[in-house]
Amino acid sequence: MDSNHYISSAVLDLCVLQDIITNKRKLELSEESRLNIEKSRKYLDDKIKQSDVPIYGINTGFGSLCNVKISSDHLTQLQENLVMSHACGTGDLVSKPIIRLMLLLKIQSLSYGHSGIALGTVQRLIDFYNNDVLPVIYEQGSLGASGDLAPLAHLALPLIGKGEVYFEGERVMAAKILDKFGWNPIELQSKEGLALLNGTQFMSAHGVFALTESYKLCYLADVISAISIDAFDCNMSPFDELVHMVRPHRGQIKTAERLREFLAGSELAEQEKASVQDPYSFRCIPQVHGASRDTLSFVRKTFKTEINSVTDNPNIFIEADKIISGGNFHGQPLALAFDYLAIAMAEMGNISERRTYQLVSGLRGLPAFLVENPGLNSGFMIPQYTAASIVSQNKQYATPSSVDSIVSSNGQEDHVSMGANGATKALKVIENISTILAIELFNASQALHFREPAKTSPFLLEILENFRLKVPVLKEDQVMADHIGKAKEFLSNFSVKNERMFD
Repeated sequence: MDSNHYISSAVLDLCVLQDIITNKRKLELSEESRLNIEKSRKYLDDKIKQSDVPIYGINTGFGSLCNVKISSDHLTQLQENLVMSHACGTGDLVSKPIIRLMLLLKIQSLSYGHSGIALGTVQRLIDFYNNDVLPVIYEQGSLGASGDLAPLAHLALPLIGKGEVYFEGERVMAAKILDKFGWNPIELQSKEGLALLNGTQFMSAHGVFALTESYKLCYLADVISAISIDAFDCNMSPFDELVHMVRPHRGQIKTAERLREFLAGSELAEQEKASVQDPYSFRCIPQVHGASRDTLSFVRKTFKTEINSVTDNPNIFIEADKIISGGNFHGQPLALAFDYLAIAMAEMGNISERRTYQLVSGLRGLPAFLVENPGLNSGFMIPQYTAASIVSQNKQYATPSSVDSIVSSNGQEDHVSMGANGATKALKVIENISTILAIELFNASQALHFREPAKTSPFLLEILENFRLKVPVLKEDQVMADHIGKAKEFLSNFSVKNERMFD
């Protein structure tokens, strides 16, 4: 298989991006993309030579300064000033995996030939990606409307020899890395700074990363809840296919199908039950997990459209002989999707914590707090507290960002999406879900110990055997934080094939 990925008009989706990242493929422009970029740049250059008519962001100021005409001999300075003045990021640093995605998605968006950027500028972004030269970017600063201006300014700074980058494990000045590779700073031409800064790649990269993590966590939630079902000695009847075919939401059907698959061959599942019904946190797993999965499908569709789009401004249309100032940089579709994603994933945590609570409650023949000598030992009392506190924090993080807006640029930008805040908030929810699920797995593994010698399914037994190599069954009180950390590490390292994760 070719070790390169060719940037083209071929549709990107999560599976393609996962393949590029996982297999560390180098990027290269296709001939189609090269031609599109060059044609667009030539058209723009010709347009500037032929006319003195003000064109937003090309020979005018920006934002509320859009009516200020800029002379042709100051166009490079205009673009470089734009990049420097907009590099106002602050707060936590964006993680390297997301920076890589930002580079990739910015290259993709510029490749369609509607941005007027120079081929050499796009090639330098590719050089950064291929040599793992990653601009230092901050989480705070974007309103999610005029594009992700501040974060994308930090992405662009190293092109002109300014700002900082990560390289070979160090954080260094960009100018030093340009010297190392023999790269001259890019002299930005008309519109190039605007093409680099306008766009939704901060939000889009967060969305791709968040979705990939969410799909994995949804799969793991199904696995872990299946272990909890046997640990709590639950009935299998709520997962019967007949129940779900009369309410055929796709996610619900898929979740029930997975639970039946994961529990196939379980002695515990097949034995006669004393209880006729189980609590909703067990009985309604298909309905709750399934609804979150269906939400992921909606969010995935939104981001698939976005990462295959042109989101800078103005846009160049050669065949129509038009340069149009529009609003494709506005992040409202993404802002709504992030809020929906955060809510859906928070619910995965809500129901997981309820299962943990049931497991430690001394019901169904299990000892109180899952320890052999309760009283002397507190056992699993406090991990449930920890899960509960994180669940409540997620409820706060799940408060929508998209219902907020604030006026900027002296009233010119009078409605913004706040999608960037939604993006960083969604990541916090997702990180919290991994902890909540790790705590449930820790509890379920301990609870199943008390069901022996009856066994769960071969599939789940194999997972538990590997888990218990990292997190043992406890006989007495120990420092629980250490075990929760190991459980999180186990889930982080758990490999799920794309066809299983995204189906």
